[in-house]
Amino acid sequence: MKLSERIHAAQVKGTPHPAIQVAPASPAQFMTDVGPAGAGRADGRRASAQQETPGHQTGINAAEEPEAAKPKSQQPVDVFAALKQRAATALFERMGARFNDSALTEHELRSSARDELTRIIDAEQVPLSPDERTRLVRDVADDVLGYGPLQRLLDDPEVTEIMVNRMDQIYVERKGQLTLTDSRFSSEDHLRKVIERIVSKVGRRIDESSPLVDARLEDGSRVNAVIPPLAVGGSSLTIRKFSKVPLTVRNLIDFGTLTPEMAELLNACVKAKLNIIVSGGTGTGKTTLLNVLSSFLPATERIVTIEDAVELQIQQEHVVRLESRPPNTEGKGEVTIRELLRNSLRMRPDRIVVGEVRGGESLDMLQAMNTGHDGSLSTVHSNSPRDAVARLETLVLMAGMDLPLRAIREQIASAVNLIIQISRLRDGTRRITHVTEVQGMEGDIVTLQDAFVFDYSAGVDAHGRFLGTPIPTGIRPRFIDRFEDLGIYVSPGVFASPLTPAGKA
Repeated sequence: MKLSERIHAAQVKGTPHPAIQVAPASPAQFMTDVGPAGAGRADGRRASAQQETPGHQTGINAAEEPEAAKPKSQQPVDVFAALKQRAATALFERMGARFNDSALTEHELRSSARDELTRIIDAEQVPLSPDERTRLVRDVADDVLGYGPLQRLLDDPEVTEIMVNRMDQIYVERKGQLTLTDSRFSSEDHLRKVIERIVSKVGRRIDESSPLVDARLEDGSRVNAVIPPLAVGGSSLTIRKFSKVPLTVRNLIDFGTLTPEMAELLNACVKAKLNIIVSGGTGTGKTTLLNVLSSFLPATERIVTIEDAVELQIQQEHVVRLESRPPNTEGKGEVTIRELLRNSLRMRPDRIVVGEVRGGESLDMLQAMNTGHDGSLSTVHSNSPRDAVARLETLVLMAGMDLPLRAIREQIASAVNLIIQISRLRDGTRRITHVTEVQGMEGDIVTLQDAFVFDYSAGVDAHGRFLGTPIPTGIRPRFIDRFEDLGIYVSPGVFASPLTPAGKA
């Protein structure tokens, strides 16, 4: 006998527990405010009592075709969704004020909710296998305390990115490859409730007047949401997960992103207070690499980080983290990256770390680099070191200062010492493809010199994975003289190319 038939037979045979005898409703109807901050509100209880529309497909075992098109023998399949709904409603009633108890940790709240759910399901007296019971408890707990069908994907350490195209289409990225999951939201309204729960926790808002938002989860994972009318096919949600344990330089070496020799050079560059720009396309790992570079910063220095949404995982103690603020409902109160950057100059920073420059703040960053704030770090979107210079020129022009192009290039040439290009290759791996020194100006051109480049000539293996690694060009950067003045040692073999003996570069 199928699960739905067993549930139906049990409910015909015996009446459910009085505490949970509630009319069936879809999950979207009771999910009015299902987070710990607003669980159990009266409007949520009222919504839970509404009747389900015939043919509305909900729940984890809902049928694919409309109800009217199914034989009568298959119609009880919706009973499992109704059981899931009643259990969630009863959980709201029993937990009550505990959802809003600030003395309870997230772990304690979830543990208490699971215990209550177990008692509620026992009271139903529905024949469920151990796996079915576990699944039911997990799904209800995710809907009430977590982010619904996204919760399992967020808990999966192999998932690095979650892409919700619409309520019934969720893709994930694992090991650089995109796959379609079988997870889905019960309705567009269900998806909207989860989006609103995410953005409200960080003081952001999303509605028809402000239909797109950048936010973050509690662990720092980056969130972007777009809702209709901008998202024509339904609300879209993108979550870029961050590792719960920050990646280290050792991890990047093991992944093949960089080599030990390159790591030694970058460590010396950060300690020597070179101004470094991390360049790359979307999703290439710029923020991850910036985190690794920041791990080389001395613990004795004062660090100020400036971001649109806090994402950096700086491990040092002496850190001030600044985050921009969008305008309120009246269009006032906005605080931009540029304003935060200007203010940071009055905070006695030893290092300024800007999550990303994407506008006029690039001019202020270059000026800071040129006026004694050496050792600054930032990222920029571009496809090569040469493109990074051109993009910085464009971003400076966005400041509206009407500067001549040569003056901008001179600012870039004197401010930026090193450009690190990171790319996502066809096999899904992230690799540093260039470590490039900015040497100065020749005429009207900013001169660049590669210290490391990725070796594409090594080819690919049988699985399509690139066999090459970043290799030194054999050219000794000019900033090595600065290392010697500061007493920073770099092994001679760091710059030895495969065709140049160590120490002969």
